[in-house]
Amino acid sequence: MSTSVEQNLYQNKNIALQPVEETDHWTEVIRPKNSLLDLRLKELWRYRDLVIMFVRRDFVASYKQTVLGPIWFFIQPLLTTITFIIIFGRVAKISTDGVPMILFYLAGITIWNYFSECLSKTANVFRENAGIFGKVYFPRLTMPASIVLSSLIKFGVQFLLFLIVWSYYYFFQHKVAPNSYIFLVPYLVVLMGLMGLGLGMIISAMTTKYRDLALLLGFGVQLLMYATPVIYPLSTISEKYKWIILANPLSSIVETFRFAFTGAGTFNWQYLGYTTAFTFIILFIGTIVFNKVEKSFTDTV
Repeated sequence: MSTSVEQNLYQNKNIALQPVEETDHWTEVIRPKNSLLDLRLKELWRYRDLVIMFVRRDFVASYKQTVLGPIWFFIQPLLTTITFIIIFGRVAKISTDGVPMILFYLAGITIWNYFSECLSKTANVFRENAGIFGKVYFPRLTMPASIVLSSLIKFGVQFLLFLIVWSYYYFFQHKVAPNSYIFLVPYLVVLMGLMGLGLGMIISAMTTKYRDLALLLGFGVQLLMYATPVIYPLSTISEKYKWIILANPLSSIVETFRFAFTGAGTFNWQYLGYTTAFTFIILFIGTIVFNKVEKSFTDTV
């Protein structure tokens, strides 16, 4: 009896010590990240099908059990615009630089909503997807990337609404004067999305330890909107305080977007260059911070 057991142990030992044949190939190899700058962007590209799946999930799940469904994409900016017209246009009588009120406010709301959506959803990505992150491996950056893309679909729908209103005033009322800067609009949208992504990743990394930030996020986004010329033109700000508004990198995007379609407002290449530099710096920092926290966030979330 003991002799057979020893033979089996000897055979198992020999099997365990046999080297793996060189013909074996693994389809997936998971290695620890060696440094903060090891972002693995190629791996993100390999998982592009997963990004598309997340985009589809976010788009469908948002209004799947609602009565009006995607019509809310139109209702939300319209109701917000009507509210701004009543409060800031009729009651407060804030100037719109000669632009029709509905077009002035709708322009600011359309571009602002895209940034707000990217920032808010990305900032909560760890907390809302902790269950998925803790069970299966995939590049964590796929989730923030999918948020930016799914929010872009919503922006496209709301931008279509804006174009309908703008076309009416351009072709029938002749109250707007678009210019060549309209070709900068795709670039402005990219800046908005990347800035929301970068800031959102920084906040999401911080909320893994400091839950209070998640509660303050909505309030902070609302305050940031009032520090951006969404409901007022930059021309209404006195020169003494205008530099504070211009220090906000979102200001030049909103002003350029409105100036491109209506001809009213201000545009300056220097301010847009400042916004561009700020966007890519904050995106780089956000990616590094997100990359660092994702390794240990399951222990704190």
